[in-house]
Amino acid sequence: MSQNSKKIEWCKVRLGDDSNWWVTEVSDPIHWDVDGLGIIDPRQMSYILEQCDALREYGLDADMVDEAFFTMAIDAEAEEEQVRLLRTQDSLLEDNATFFGLPDIIDEEKGPFADFLDHITKARVKLLNDLIEFDQNLTVDELEEEIRERMNQDYMEGKAVHPFTEISAILDYVPDGYELDDDERGDSDDDEIDDIPDFEEETETIEEDETMKWDDDEDEEETEDEESEESSDDEDEDDRP
Repeated sequence: MSQNSKKIEWCKVRLGDDSNWWVTEVSDPIHWDVDGLGIIDPRQMSYILEQCDALREYGLDADMVDEAFFTMAIDAEAEEEQVRLLRTQDSLLEDNATFFGLPDIIDEEKGPFADFLDHITKARVKLLNDLIEFDQNLTVDELEEEIRERMNQDYMEGKAVHPFTEISAILDYVPDGYELDDDERGDSDDDEIDDIPDFEEETETIEEDETMKWDDDEDEEETEDEESEESSDDEDEDDRP
C-alpha cells in the first residue's frame, strides 16, 4: 500500500465467526486490499492499551498506538449486518472504549503498524528479562521466531491472521515452562481462597422429654383426634333407629 492510504475516509466491517471484525469495503479501493484485512474493535483496543500501559517503564511509547492505527467511529448500520465506520481525528488514547482501530499498513515491513509491533516486542522482551530469571536473557529474535511458529499453521491453512491476534501474541507472550510473578501471585491468591474452611453453625442436639412437644408429634396427635371423632360420629349414626 502507498502513502495514499491516508486518504481513507470510511470503511464497512462485519463481525466474523471468530468474534473478530473484518473489513469488507473501503473508501479507497485502489490503495487498500480488504482481503483478510482485520480491524481492532473497542473491546480489543481497551485490552491492548491496558497491556501497553504495563510496558511504559520498559520504554514503550504510547503515542505509537495513534501512529499505528486510523481511528474509526461508528456511522450507521449498513446492509447485510455490516457496520459503516467513519475516519475521525480523535485519539485512541483518549477514548479506547468507543473507537475502532484500523492498522496503518502502508508497508507491511516498515509501516507504522509494523513499527508498533517491533516496538512492543522489544518492550515485552525487556519486561520478561526483568521479571524472569533466565539462564540466558531472552532475545527479540527468539520471541519473534516462536510467535511465527505458532502462527504458521494458520498461514498454511490459508487463514487470515487478525491484527489483534498478532498484537496479543506479543503482549501476552511468556516462554514455555515459565511464569510471570503476577501470574504466580494470582495462583496463590486462588489457593488461599480455596483453603478457607466453611464455617457452619453448630446446632446443639436437645434430648427430648415428656414435657416437650414437637411439631410433628402435635400434627400426628391432631390427626389421630380427628380420626377418633369421625369414628365416634359414624358409630352414633349406626346406633340411631
